[in-house]
Amino acid sequence: MNRKQYDSDPRYAKVLEQMDLLQIMDITTTRQHKNGTIVWKLPIKNNNSGKTLIEVASFSTGYVRNQNSGYSNYQLNKRCESEPEYYNINPPHQEPLYRKFTTRTCKLIPIEIDRLEYLISYCLKNYFIKRANEVVEGKFVPQWYHDDKLENANNFDCGHSDRIRNLENKLDTIKRIADYE
Repeated sequence: MNRKQYDSDPRYAKVLEQMDLLQIMDITTTRQHKNGTIVWKLPIKNNNSGKTLIEVASFSTGYVRNQNSGYSNYQLNKRCESEPEYYNINPPHQEPLYRKFTTRTCKLIPIEIDRLEYLISYCLKNYFIKRANEVVEGKFVPQWYHDDKLENANNFDCGHSDRIRNLENKLDTIKRIADYE
């Protein structure tokens, strides 16, 4: 989907704005577009390989899936319990004995903009927030390690704080002069 198509409707424009903020790229091919599929690439490395970026897709059938690899694509749609079905487990000449059988199915999202809004919120919650402590190289950083490094960095003064403060003051002065003119 090109940017003009996203700008065609306020809800699509909001999705495009959120994509830009999150640095999500639309990598839909021409053939996928003809089939009603939209594919996005997230700026987060895949846990499986660590070499590729996460891809998610919205399909015209109502499914929303991850596209991380050919063997592990899975639905991101919400799940719901199906209506129970009953099966006779005895042969026809015996008295019937029924077993109850239920399954979990995906709740399809038939409207494209609803799928895209769901996909943005899913990605934000499950990839951007839950994996916020993963660095760009795709390595996991434990919270305690991150906190310890941050605390040590704040306590460590290598003599540059005066120079930094001086440069910040100069920058503020330049900004005030630019605003005055």
